Amino acid sequence: MSPGFPLRLAARVVRAGGVIAYPTEAVYGLGCDPAAVEAVLRILAIKGRPAAAGFILVAASWAQLEGWIAPTPAERRRLGQRLARPVSWVVRAGPLAYPLLTGDRPSLAVRVTRHPVAAALCELSGGPLVSTSANRHGRPPARTALAARRRLGTEVDQVVGGEVGGAHRPSEIRDAATGTVLRPG
Repeated sequence: MSPGFPLRLAARVVRAGGVIAYPTEAVYGLGCDPAAVEAVLRILAIKGRPAAAGFILVAASWAQLEGWIAPTPAERRRLGQRLARPVSWVVRAGPLAYPLLTGDRPSLAVRVTRHPVAAALCELSGGPLVSTSANRHGRPPARTALAARRRLGTEVDQVVGGEVGGAHRPSEIRDAATGTVLRPG
């Protein structure tokens, strides 16, 4: 995908510590630079979500997640599997991870996205993005840019246009150590 101006602008917003709404494999997500603590706090406030829930990070490649996770060699092999559907993996947290991201657990959920817009945003912003559904806690997630704008209004700095992928449910979540499904997709 050739990045157009809206994607470059959204990446600039992310690098400046802003919060965006963007399409993912199944729903619109709220995202920010995971290193921008104030932006992560904004997402918690927008969603009305407890900090103990933690977040998923999405990236364009496993290399972008270096430092955020600390997988064992066996876990690295499991993470390298190419699966038919989107899968987020729970992996031991690395030195860059902190309690707002992990939910005070020793692990972090991560996914390498194949969604073209989400992957381009990660590439253009230079690293992973926080990824949580674009909705208030307990409400249905937005599946279009218009729904994200209507539900979140001016609470986000930019809503990125684009179609969500073909998945009908949020990503499956698996334990990287065992392969156990923690949340069906």
